[in-house]
Amino acid sequence: MYKDIKDKLLYNVDILEKALSDIFEYNDTDCRAIIEAQKYALLNGGKRIRGFLVMQFCRAFNGDENSALPYACAIEMIHASSLVHDDLPCMDNDDWRRGKPSTHKVFGEAIALLSGDALMVKAFETVNNNNRLTAKSNARAFSVLARSTGDLGMLGGQTMDIFAAKKELDLDSLVRLYTMKTGKLISASAKLGCIASGVLENDDRYKAAVKYAENVGLAFQIIDDILDYRDGKSELNSFLAHLSIDDAKSKAEELTRSGIEAIAPYDDGTLSSLAEYLITRNY
Repeated sequence: MYKDIKDKLLYNVDILEKALSDIFEYNDTDCRAIIEAQKYALLNGGKRIRGFLVMQFCRAFNGDENSALPYACAIEMIHASSLVHDDLPCMDNDDWRRGKPSTHKVFGEAIALLSGDALMVKAFETVNNNNRLTAKSNARAFSVLARSTGDLGMLGGQTMDIFAAKKELDLDSLVRLYTMKTGKLISASAKLGCIASGVLENDDRYKAAVKYAENVGLAFQIIDDILDYRDGKSELNSFLAHLSIDDAKSKAEELTRSGIEAIAPYDDGTLSSLAEYLITRNY
């Protein structure tokens, strides 16, 4: 099962990497630094889980995957933007990302900051320019991405994370932080896939997609906390401040089952395999 989902992920990575590279096939001597910094941050590997979800939900609901591709690229740009900003000295101050120097270590803090901003802007431009879908669909996608990224989405979650650095959160507050910082983009990925396939918000398929993404997104974060703990990264705020490792695993499994059950009527097995793969990585 896992070999199959890994193959599907790799297939999707190839599609996305080419599309993302093509978006940046332009030159401007005066702006070369910010263009190269964006490419460095964006084309730096990874499983492209968010982009995969966009594409797979579109496929699951009988849409054309080529219509979903610009949306998948956009969500990956937003994610890459957040990583550039996270690594900056004013945030997490990380010098390495996926085994390579962070963007600010290669291009300097100022260009890294600007490139993170530029990636976010480019994401919305890419959604708006999706000529395989109607302007109405692109407007829906634009709105989903904006709400998921903004002050009540990913950026709001990052803000909560900053203020939580020196105080222990209760479990409900921690769940909200994770839901905003990580979960909103994962849910947005499912929603964008629905939009690309023509599925509307009041459709049971849309609701099932959102439930799947919300559950799988939180399970993903719980497993991240377990893996960080095993790597010796002690965080004041993590699920392991409230749950034992065994209880945290059980919670992740419960969330995963709920997500799989929600999407089961529409899934060919790919989304359930992905959910199971994500909670069994490295343990």
